[in-house]
Amino acid sequence: MTKEEQKRAFRKESIAILRANIGVGAYKKDHLVREALYQYIIKSDARHIMLYLPLVMEVNLYPLIAKLRRENKSLYVPFMEGKSFRLVKYRLPLQKKRFGIKEPNYSRQYKLKSIDIAIVPIVGLDVTRRRVGFGKGMYDRFFEKNNKNIKQVVFVARELCYSKEVITDHYDVKADMIFTP
Repeated sequence: MTKEEQKRAFRKESIAILRANIGVGAYKKDHLVREALYQYIIKSDARHIMLYLPLVMEVNLYPLIAKLRRENKSLYVPFMEGKSFRLVKYRLPLQKKRFGIKEPNYSRQYKLKSIDIAIVPIVGLDVTRRRVGFGKGMYDRFFEKNNKNIKQVVFVARELCYSKEVITDHYDVKADMIFTP
């Protein structure tokens, strides 16, 4: 089996695990991850934070977003464009777009000077701490262009799906820190 076939099979198994855990203690698991993330953000004194707007199988960050907004943190989220995305300021209202992902209304692009912490959802990861996502490559393309402006990359998942085999490529996003329940 080639590395790409291994990665595809791992992704399929991991997505099945994540889907199976949508209702099973998801609220508590998400709460634990959000609390640990919040403490990490405060300890890191992060001011400019990249987040994601969650799909149902991903850790729900909306309560964390509300808390960070009250503390006047600068929050940025992906705005899909073509095969990648750009960052825009988080603001309401949100609209459901491609792949069922929510986004703010069209907004001017954030000129990426520096992101203190980028919080990235994962389907799984391998022994190299590199991300396995949904297979569209959006985060890989974004990080390839902007990695030098991002101080820390933090992966989050409701369930840790982990491969002891190296199934990722050199261009897959690598984590500095991983948060799971």
